[in-house]
Amino acid sequence: MAFPGQPAPCGGFYQGGYGGAPGGPAFPGQAQDPLYGYFAAVAGQDGQIDADELQRCLTQSGIAGAYKPFNLETCRLMIAMLDRDMSGTLGFNEFKELWAVVNGWKQHFVSFDNDRSGTVDRQELEKALMNMGFRLSPQAVAAITRRYSTHGKITFDDYIACCVKLRALTECFRRRDTSQQGFVNFQYDDFIQCVMSI
Repeated sequence: MAFPGQPAPCGGFYQGGYGGAPGGPAFPGQAQDPLYGYFAAVAGQDGQIDADELQRCLTQSGIAGAYKPFNLETCRLMIAMLDRDMSGTLGFNEFKELWAVVNGWKQHFVSFDNDRSGTVDRQELEKALMNMGFRLSPQAVAAITRRYSTHGKITFDDYIACCVKLRALTECFRRRDTSQQGFVNFQYDDFIQCVMSI
């Protein structure tokens, strides 16, 4: 089952020399947005979507390409990425933005899944990351592949988890790299807060 309405258009790439992720900010709100009915049904009476509800929503949508529960930790990561009011949930506008980002990542994932296996391997991941503007060492790509793959293959929801973490860590780094030189000094506590908030 797909979400009603058309997927939100994909934005470009995030600015800066560190790379970014396809699927930029959501399109401006519309009075009769086709996603709102689906959001309201999933969110329930509180008008918010938590990680469990987002997991059900993404699993039922079939966006991962198979009826397998979407990873709950990936859902938590996505909520943390867009939860501007720090409520641990997504309101409708945050949900629309997430839907645009997820659709962008899905299109990106499919474009690099050359063998149409529903997974990406290390070489496909490296090309995808380079396409997003990340210039990572072979050792960094190998470490990412080990972290997010099963038998060398990365599924779509693990790909999203990887993209969310790369995006969040990059934004954390970029905020501290005021001269945009690729170097920062972290105090230990600041580093822990940056990494553990993702």
